[in-house]
Amino acid sequence: MAGLPPFTSFPTAEVRNVILPTQWDLYVESTTSLTDLYLQSSDQDFLSAVQHGTSLQDFLTSFFHELARNPTLSPSLLPLRRKAFVLLHRIWSSNTVPTNLLEWSFVSNVCRSYPKNEQRRSLLKLIWSREGSRLEKSLQLAKDSAIKLLDSKNPDNVENILDSLGPLLKYSTEAGEFMLTGSDFFDSLGSAYPKVSPNIQRKLVITAYLGLTSLVNGPKPKFSLLSDYLYGLKTSAEQAQKRKETEKTYVADLVTNTPLVERIRAASSGTEGARLKNIVSSLATYHQEGIARPKKIIRRKVDKGKGKATGEEHNNEGFGEFHVHRMSLVTQVQDLFPDLGPGFVIKLLDEYNDNVELVTAHLLEDSLPPHLATADRSEPLPQTSTPAYSHLPPRSTPPPAYERRNKYDNDELDNLTVDTSRLHIGRKNQQLTADNILSDRSNAPKKSSILAALAAFDLDDDERDDTYDVEDVGGTIDSAAPGPDGADADLQDKNEEALFRAFAMSADVFGRDAETRRGKARAILKSETGMTDEAIEGWAVMMTREPRRLRRLEAKYATFSGQQRELASTAYRGSPAESGDEGKSDAQRGGRGGHSGRGRGRGRGRGGGNVAGSNEEKSTQVSRQRKEANKGSRANHNRRDQRARKMARGGLAG
Repeated sequence: MAGLPPFTSFPTAEVRNVILPTQWDLYVESTTSLTDLYLQSSDQDFLSAVQHGTSLQDFLTSFFHELARNPTLSPSLLPLRRKAFVLLHRIWSSNTVPTNLLEWSFVSNVCRSYPKNEQRRSLLKLIWSREGSRLEKSLQLAKDSAIKLLDSKNPDNVENILDSLGPLLKYSTEAGEFMLTGSDFFDSLGSAYPKVSPNIQRKLVITAYLGLTSLVNGPKPKFSLLSDYLYGLKTSAEQAQKRKETEKTYVADLVTNTPLVERIRAASSGTEGARLKNIVSSLATYHQEGIARPKKIIRRKVDKGKGKATGEEHNNEGFGEFHVHRMSLVTQVQDLFPDLGPGFVIKLLDEYNDNVELVTAHLLEDSLPPHLATADRSEPLPQTSTPAYSHLPPRSTPPPAYERRNKYDNDELDNLTVDTSRLHIGRKNQQLTADNILSDRSNAPKKSSILAALAAFDLDDDERDDTYDVEDVGGTIDSAAPGPDGADADLQDKNEEALFRAFAMSADVFGRDAETRRGKARAILKSETGMTDEAIEGWAVMMTREPRRLRRLEAKYATFSGQQRELASTAYRGSPAESGDEGKSDAQRGGRGGHSGRGRGRGRGRGGGNVAGSNEEKSTQVSRQRKEANKGSRANHNRRDQRARKMARGGLAG
């Protein structure tokens, strides 16, 4: 940026009175924009504008001077007021601060312009810590001038200096400590008290109170210095009593009309504050109720407009039309400021378009326009004898100040640009039935698309796996991957078979470590399939997660050709517990029953006959007789032993 444009001085009250409203708004808008430009500039350009030009300094000096003298400027200055504070903060935070921006009168105007700004106190501490010597040099001139006027024959001329010192002493403890360093200023306040008017007496007392309390409000309270001042006040009060002075004294006014005693008692603690408490207790005896100034306490019944309405609708000059919604806004303001009358609150709402937050902000900052600042704040609602009813038809409560917004704002229907042929009442096609819809083939899908969808459907898979689609993984899969149709489908089957063969041989080929990726097996697999490492590893992950898919691939790429050259034996083999019989078959051991004759050899007698043989053979008849003869002797009593032998052959415990 080559250079920042210069500021112009803020116009005085006389100039503002002759400026047209449109010109005034244009000036405020341009000055606010220029302030933004300075705040957004670089440090080099900003410091150059501060050091080599005086336009910015002149603007801040004149602006804070007018703002301190007339706090009820137009609400349009609120943005400029905030940005001017930020601009001053940037200047005071720099290494080189212009001298005219460290004058005590300028600092006092800043304090008066922002009475309720919390950042103002921290900014004052910052500038005192960095430029304290220069501030004290400027404040020493004000101190000498005030002492000279207080000790003169006409001490009433000190009023302007006291008015400017008040905000500075109130918000800056460092300034109060400096003014009370040395007793000449404090003594001059007491000596000038009986010579001035009551109004100046009140300002002298307030100045002394602010200076004394600053000694205990700082980070390091100066109890010793405060004790000396309080002891001097006590001595002067005792001498006035000895002289039997009946007039109001300086000490009595200070103790009665200021909370000096309570503040010092609350701040004093420990051994250092013991002596201070004794002196404060002795000063409390000079409290005189007769000289106490009346406090402006307004206690009146708040009229919220809930009584019987007796007036008709107000005209524009008398607060506008009154509604229930507006009454709720009045109640919100009166909850925070109960001393305000409803009529005055309605004027505020008219001024700020029913914005309660803006009304509250101006009331707290005491920045109302002149015509409202001088108005009667206890003004009630106007009462007339006209009937309560209105000649106008009933109407609904007006909506709140904000505007309702939704997604249909400014659409073609909202802007009345929609085609009327698209508008209808009720169902669009009331004569249309389900049969008509089904018979209408204009919007029906084609047969080819239905067959293509059925061909892509896999009965063995519940849902298509889209984990490694290009749209989902963000391009980590090769965009040149084979497609589902034609030659691409053959290539995909070939890649799938190669992957499956490798997976069946060794799953270690699909590892995710760097050593596996650089291995020979992975390189062969990549050259065979043309896939990346991420795609190959992702395929293996999905195989472990989908057993059904793995079984389908096993069935698809099995090597069985339909011919079986060798039939494996399925006969029972003896257990290792029977050593020497592991390789023998049932036929070699004499059947399932062994030598006992059970199983396939059951019924064959000792003579070789068979109970199942022909009835004509003699051996069969002998075997049958022997069986019936010995059946009762053997029966099934040896079943347990036979079971034990059988279990031993199977390798199980008996």
